[in-house]
Amino acid sequence: MDSEAVAPPYWMPGTSAGHDEWIRGEVDPTMTGTSSLTPWLILIGLGAFHGLNPAMGWLFAVALGLYRKSWRVVLLSLIPIALGHALAIAVVVYAVGALGLAIHERALQIVSGLLLIAWGLYHALYGHKHRFRIGMTTGLLGLGVWSFVMATAHGAGMMLIPVLLPLEHAGDASAHAGHAPAMTSFAIASLAVLVHSLAMLVTTGTVALIVYEWVGLDFLSRGWINVDLLWTAALILMGLWLLLS
Repeated sequence: MDSEAVAPPYWMPGTSAGHDEWIRGEVDPTMTGTSSLTPWLILIGLGAFHGLNPAMGWLFAVALGLYRKSWRVVLLSLIPIALGHALAIAVVVYAVGALGLAIHERALQIVSGLLLIAWGLYHALYGHKHRFRIGMTTGLLGLGVWSFVMATAHGAGMMLIPVLLPLEHAGDASAHAGHAPAMTSFAIASLAVLVHSLAMLVTTGTVALIVYEWVGLDFLSRGWINVDLLWTAALILMGLWLLLS
């Protein structure tokens, strides 16, 4: 009797002339270890990047706090800002999840890549001309709407598409293991929205409080990273990566 341990099978979609089958051998590296954490770490990183961008909320939270002379207003403002951002992300994430159940993964990559490039070019050419503005007397609902519009205009949800694709692919194994594909996709999408939004909220809140309590807004006039330019370049590069991968 052979005492050598046999590796458990794992699911490999699209093999054997287009048919799904079980492969016996090493465990799929996308399902275990550090590789399985990579998409989630990228989601957290993107959330932190959004939180650092003044246009995504912390600048307005600080300005509102200074206007009303209260750090509590700064913290309170973070709630609608985070909810508006999360809603904008969720619209894209759930749409991608639904589309991924209907079309082939490669077709989804191509469509997503073209959308990212188109949105990046639009943002570079016309993004600065279409700013949604609200006043210092706005309520929490108005702040939430502003956050939703700003996140949508920046294509915040679209940038999550390249991260969602490997997560959806990993979810295929769970679906074939007995879980409903639609429910698996919905669960992954919901968790992605939550993880990303929490990272954005923590970063936005940290920056807002530091600026409000110690730094002040004057440092912006002395120099600040052009986050919009970096974001536009990232949108286009990620779109090209999806098309060429």
